[in-house]
Amino acid sequence: MEYRRLGKSGLQVSELSFGSWVTFGNQIDTSVAEKCMKKAYDSGINFFDNAEAYANGNSEIVMGKILHEQAWGRDTFVVSSKVFWGGNLPNQKGLSRKHVIEACHAALKRLQVDYLDLYFCHRPDINTPVEETVRAMTDLITQGKVLYWGTSEWSAQEIMEAYSVARREHLVPPTMEQPQYNMFHRQKIDSDYLKLYQEIGLGTTIWSPLASGLLTGKYNEGIVPTDSRANLEGMEWLKERLTNEDAKAKIPTIKKLTQMAADLDTSLIRLAIAWCLKNPNVSTVILGASKLVQLEDNLKAQEVVAKLTPDVMEEIEKILKNKPKREVF
Repeated sequence: MEYRRLGKSGLQVSELSFGSWVTFGNQIDTSVAEKCMKKAYDSGINFFDNAEAYANGNSEIVMGKILHEQAWGRDTFVVSSKVFWGGNLPNQKGLSRKHVIEACHAALKRLQVDYLDLYFCHRPDINTPVEETVRAMTDLITQGKVLYWGTSEWSAQEIMEAYSVARREHLVPPTMEQPQYNMFHRQKIDSDYLKLYQEIGLGTTIWSPLASGLLTGKYNEGIVPTDSRANLEGMEWLKERLTNEDAKAKIPTIKKLTQMAADLDTSLIRLAIAWCLKNPNVSTVILGASKLVQLEDNLKAQEVVAKLTPDVMEEIEKILKNKPKREVF
């Protein structure tokens, strides 16, 4: 396992990490979750990603139970939570000082840890002044309950506003962002954030390297397999995303990428993950798995990175035809 600094911070995270979205407390039972986490840890993964919204908090409960039972040294792993969607009542969601702090305390209890290494604002909150959120995060860091804070799916402008407020008010600025990033979803990482890597040392913990499953190739016929997470209750939006006209339009590209992967003596899944790893602005690629064999296969993507020479990367760009133009804000 290789390790990368999280942006300009001194924190080192494994280039592949493990997340629990959809799976923990929902799609898989605790025994499978434990096997996957143990395999991840034994393979050198040191970052485990979670959020208050995942399975309505049950995901953190499952992960916390595993962390407690495995009794790994606290200095050997990094764990995160995210705050925004905590419930349906007015003060159970958003980024108000009240919810940010209460959600942190709840996450600590569910995860059975004394502090969160990383704490993300899961989405921007247009109803809360950004200074209020930055100040709440700063207070949690001062109290030792959070070590680093960041954002998830914020625009470059929103991140810079939070950063500027923090500097002006002598508060702690955000140091990382968690956006979706894959061969089909590239705008933020490959364009919008370019200025932020240099100016504020932004780190990135990217999710959905397989484009919600499109880059596995198993949806090429427009049919969702019975064991797919897209068939879970509450995941109708994902099923629609995997079978709509936009997804169907990507099938020819997916087939070309599948052939390229075969030419490189690998699979489309490993190629897609390795392509994300190839980007120096990616601090870590978050993997998700509902089966141990899936995780074991995903981990082999590291072996493919060396095969992605400049010529190969150029051939991939010719297939994708979606390299974004740089945005200036």
